[in-house]
Amino acid sequence: MPNKADTPEAARPEGHYHYQVIRRAIEAIDAGGPQMRLDALAAEVGMSPAHFQRLFSNWVGVSPKRYQQYLTLDHARSLLADHFSTLDVAGAVGLSGSGRLHDLFIRWEAMSPGDYARRGAGLTIRWGWFDGPFGRMLAMATARGLCGLAFAEETGDAAAMADMRARWPEAAFVEDPAGLEPWVAAALGQTGEARLHLIGAPFQIKVWEALLAIPSGQVTTYGEIARAIGNPGAVRAVGTAVGRNPVSWLIPCHRALRKSGALGGYHWGLPVKRALLAWEAARADAGA
Repeated sequence: MPNKADTPEAARPEGHYHYQVIRRAIEAIDAGGPQMRLDALAAEVGMSPAHFQRLFSNWVGVSPKRYQQYLTLDHARSLLADHFSTLDVAGAVGLSGSGRLHDLFIRWEAMSPGDYARRGAGLTIRWGWFDGPFGRMLAMATARGLCGLAFAEETGDAAAMADMRARWPEAAFVEDPAGLEPWVAAALGQTGEARLHLIGAPFQIKVWEALLAIPSGQVTTYGEIARAIGNPGAVRAVGTAVGRNPVSWLIPCHRALRKSGALGGYHWGLPVKRALLAWEAARADAGA
């Protein structure tokens, strides 16, 4: 486990509580607009203005007012204008599955098409629940690495579990949060090496490889991903593969937007996608 002092605020266990505050703030901003005053927004989440200001500043590194701007719906358009990744960098890393990607050391390998076709038969998948920066998370892993990471705040625990198990219906599932903790800690703490085992069809894995090349704080479009994998006419199929990404956050499907700047969908709920993009953009700007 990383030392608490070295762990980003949102990656600590109390990040689960912080996300609940963020979730209520998103609802308040949606209802009242981005011009809500600090005292009104703090009242909506049941805090004093000073406590609310301090929590937000510690969690993301910017003021609540600035974070409100990141949460507005038209923020996605400004991301495309100012933080657009052409994915040309994917060629530089060769989509090889190694190297420093979006501030995490990630090593990954893909399951063979034949193994994937067996729907998980012969695999043992360990699983456990964890508190993360964007709420409750379900982690799953084979002996080779994390194969699933789901956000359950919007869907609920039971739906998230059913969704993930249905992806590999013939696998044996074993509850083992203690065994997964080092890999989850590497992912949440942004230290060490996060190991991934990608289980998907060949086309899906190509799309997920492209997602891995998008730096933190940047976004791209479904069309750009299609071009990057050499299939520019497959935008709709790319969107489907993005939605089927089983390893949220580490394979950053939240960084894929529509060409218009619209957020598009997000498998684990649009409030989570908006919070992910806002948190990353705010931290990127604060560190610039």
